[in-house]
Amino acid sequence: MSDTIEKIKCLIIGSGPAGYTAAIYAARANMNPVLYQGMQPGGQLTTTNEVENFPGYVDGVTGPEMMVQLQSQAQRFGADIRDGWATKVDFSGDIHKVWINDTIELHCETVIISTGASAKYLNIPSEQHYLKMGGGVSACAVCDGFFYRNQEVVIVGAGDSACEEAHYLSKLCSKVTMLVRSEKFRASKIMEDRVRKTENITILMNHDTVDVLGDEQVVTGVKAKNKTTGDIFDIPATGFFVAIGHQPNTEIFKEYIKLDETGYIVNTPGTSKTNVNGVFVAGDAADHVYRQAITAAGTGCMAALDAERYLASIEHTQLEKCVN
Repeated sequence: MSDTIEKIKCLIIGSGPAGYTAAIYAARANMNPVLYQGMQPGGQLTTTNEVENFPGYVDGVTGPEMMVQLQSQAQRFGADIRDGWATKVDFSGDIHKVWINDTIELHCETVIISTGASAKYLNIPSEQHYLKMGGGVSACAVCDGFFYRNQEVVIVGAGDSACEEAHYLSKLCSKVTMLVRSEKFRASKIMEDRVRKTENITILMNHDTVDVLGDEQVVTGVKAKNKTTGDIFDIPATGFFVAIGHQPNTEIFKEYIKLDETGYIVNTPGTSKTNVNGVFVAGDAADHVYRQAITAAGTGCMAALDAERYLASIEHTQLEKCVN
């Protein structure tokens, strides 16, 4: 551990639209925010090739380009953007303690958690290849479905989110093949019925994804296996969507911050407040419903405003004590 303790008025843990937006608002409010970018600077959006649904970008923008612009905007107002990630916290007292890379100890008046959530993948080498290439693998139909208009796609998953995404894709794509890895859905009956009644959705139960096929640049199909018969066959497709869930990046906070059963941070409805005074949450670390860049940015704004008001209330209380 470092012998030097740095005192910070507003610490933002994690980047992406939520973290950078929080930094912009906090910096403009003279809160001197320090932002640590985390394991994946820029967040999940850095794996997205094209972003066309964020307001203001008429011709669209790449995910990495948008994150560079958001970071630059935060820095323009004086936000201190740093490399590194939080490895330990102690929120048991009035001063919120955070350790960066296990070596740097920070004492913070306020903390904004914007660590996001990581999409779960099958971790097939070809899947990861085309994900990194931006060539046809996605974990967000709402984000990327538009690029597959009138094309054939494959989606893997069995829960409500998978059914929602399959139904969403069915309105854009000519054909959606849904691979369900078990013999039954995990989704609610109403969601299962919805996909079963959609004409251009083909459901293959008890099927595994063997490989994602392509020409090294873009996806051209998916190799699937019927787990009952053992048959292996190819499904033509230009897009492969993975809808097997997300994992919120909240493990280090669980001792102090209230989480739901799947690990998402529980915030006070209508605010960014957590169960710990002075600690706020923004973005996908608390959002398991929308998971969009624009909603993450909105909650980043909320978190900065809530942190500003919290600091103002503390200062007001201290002033009253001095007067009395």
